[in-house]
Order: sequence, then C-alpha cells, then structure tokens
Amino acid sequence: MTIDQIQSTIPSHAPIQWAYQDESVLVAIKPPGLLSVPGRGPLKQDCLLSQVQQTYADALLVHRLDQATSGLMLIARGAQIQRHLSHAFAQRQIKKNYMAWVNGYVEIDSQWQKIDSPIDADWAQRPLRHVSPNGKPSQTLWRSRAHHPQLPLSLIELQPLTGRTHQLRVHMKDMGHPIYGDTLYSDASTDTVCNHLLLHACSLELLHPISGLPIKWHSIPHHWPSDFCKDLS
Repeated sequence: MTIDQIQSTIPSHAPIQWAYQDESVLVAIKPPGLLSVPGRGPLKQDCLLSQVQQTYADALLVHRLDQATSGLMLIARGAQIQRHLSHAFAQRQIKKNYMAWVNGYVEIDSQWQKIDSPIDADWAQRPLRHVSPNGKPSQTLWRSRAHHPQLPLSLIELQPLTGRTHQLRVHMKDMGHPIYGDTLYSDASTDTVCNHLLLHACSLELLHPISGLPIKWHSIPHHWPSDFCKDLS
C-alpha cells in the first residue's frame, strides 16, 4: 500500500486536514501555529491532539512537531498501536523527512551528509536549545536541493535520526544556516517574505502496524509563498 503524494492548502491556524485514516493509524497535516499537545494555561488548550480526539476518542500521539512547524504527524488509535509505533520510532524503522528554506547558499548536493552534534537546554535563554558537549546525542541527515531564484536562501532536505526538541532548528543554526522565519534561532530582520517558519514535515514512511505493508505519505506546504514551493515536487 503506497500513497505517493498528499497535497494540501493550510493557512496558519487553520483546522487540521487528514492525509490518512483507518482503524489503527491516523496521519494528520498540522498547520503552523497549532500546538501538538495542550500547553500551560487556558489559552493554550487548543492543539492537534484535542482536535483529533473530538473525532477519534482513542487517538494518541506517537511524536510531536514544534508549534511553528507544519506537516505530517502520525497518530495511533489506542495504547497498543501507540506502543508498537513508538517502538518502531525508537528502532528507526519510521522515516520522517522535512523540507526547510535556510539562510545563505549551501552547495547543491544529492548526497546525504550527517550532523552529529549533541543538544542541550540553554538554561540562560530558555526555551532555547544549543549544541553542547554535555547535551544528548542528536543526529540529523541533510542535503541541499535548490537555491531561491531571488533571495540568498537554500532548500534543505532533513531527516532526523533522533528526536530532540528543536533539533532541526538548532542543527541548522549551528551549521551557520538558520531556518528562514525562525523567530527563536534566526535573525528576524532577514526574514521579510513570510511570517512563519519555513520548516515542513513533508514525508512519512513506515510499515503499517496491522498489515505490515509499506505505506508512505508526502505533503507539500502550499501555505508557503508560491516561489518557495516550486522545487518541492
């Protein structure tokens, strides 16, 4: 079973859309600005999980996306499926790829390169994170796909091998190419085209927990400006 491509138009704070639904697995497309789980205080209770549970009471998250990040999220129906999928994540049997526009020109190269830089909390500037020798092991694969025709930006494909908070954003900043629109890790004065983070969980690939068959989804962030989407297909 293969789903080649799911395309969606998602403005900021729009309701979630579905890429897939069955009796054991759900895949939602989270819009930017929506929390994955409830936050602290009454103003942060609206989130992807609460919206999904309005339709599927047995829905449980398997992983999270940062509030500013958009894209595909895998959701289990019931604790048994959640445990199965969480184990698959821990064993790196589930592949997640992201697309991001970053500041600066990065030489285009189809070969994957690896960032292996531990990440720790930046206690002096919470909630920021930073690369630190005392941090938790953090690995990200990346490759450069394209350059913007008018702006000094590069399109980077990212595949996290670990799941640290802000991992992709921290690794890109540490590489000297922070993600465009990142209000935490980039210079906001250089990000003038859009008002949100250009980081999107664009593909998700796994073996279905019941059938065992391979299944894959792909999402294009059409809420990005059009000239940022033409190299994503």
